[in-house]
Amino acid sequence: MNFVKLTASTLAIAAVSATAASARDQIRIVGSSTVFPFSTAVAEQFGKSTDFATPVVESTGSGGGVKLFCAGVGEEHPDITNASRRIKQSEVETCIENGVSLTEVVAGYDGIVIANAKSGPDFELTLGQVWEALAANGPMPTTWDEIDPALPAVEIEVLGPPPTSGTRDAFEELAMAAGCEEAGGDDCEGEGLHIREDGKYIESGENDNLIVSKLEANDRALGVFGFSFLDQNADALKGAVVNDVEPTFEAIAAGDYPVSRSMYFYIKHAHVGVIPGVIEYATEFVNANGDDGYLIDLGLIPVDEDLMAKNQDAVANLPELTAENY
Repeated sequence: MNFVKLTASTLAIAAVSATAASARDQIRIVGSSTVFPFSTAVAEQFGKSTDFATPVVESTGSGGGVKLFCAGVGEEHPDITNASRRIKQSEVETCIENGVSLTEVVAGYDGIVIANAKSGPDFELTLGQVWEALAANGPMPTTWDEIDPALPAVEIEVLGPPPTSGTRDAFEELAMAAGCEEAGGDDCEGEGLHIREDGKYIESGENDNLIVSKLEANDRALGVFGFSFLDQNADALKGAVVNDVEPTFEAIAAGDYPVSRSMYFYIKHAHVGVIPGVIEYATEFVNANGDDGYLIDLGLIPVDEDLMAKNQDAVANLPELTAENY
């Protein structure tokens, strides 16, 4: 009976995949708004330099992208998803339940910056002060100088990503958790991660460019987003010093900047060889992220030689990510 069920499931997936081959010849990519400009640059270069159609890249947020990716197999489902945090084990389990097997590739490194307009006040913050300013179970100050008289005497107003964003997940894990510990907060792995909802932190959607434009219009507000957006808007924005380290390419690459993270993309096995160019696109992305790759110019921190080799092997051999080897 189990053999019959497995065979039927396999045939169903194959039938849907066959439909996909005849219905769609463009790769569809969803996911992180932070990875979006890098993925788009690769897609454009891929379309120019190969005979494949230029992939369609959508900025849905990491959580939204993984949800779409894991929903199933077939032309109505995306082939690749980008994420600015690692896929969760529960999400891998959902993928598997829906017949989706996947391979993980590290897209590169990034820092999460706290930045404001160049015309605004300078900020030198500790992670503890960031937590005090934004924690739902913290002191709930109104202005920055309530936390420390040395900080600017301006209202706390922080524009940042919503809970569906991988940047939000990473910010809570890397900044809020560490800041909670630093400030002596309570339940730093649970309630201490929660961001206040009284208007001091303003969820600004999955579009980091929107946060950038709002900061230019309000130089007293701070924004939370990926380093690449600061790098691309260095004429208008400046990053806050965090724990005595400036958010620079060199500091993030060296691991000195305290709010740094890995970014990823995931390949759907059932669409390889069915939707044209999936492996070729993935190979282009991996090769564009070396020391001589063109993604450095967009602010992506490249992987080292060892990880580059692992990425190349992953694309060549498609090892399956499962709940057991997560």
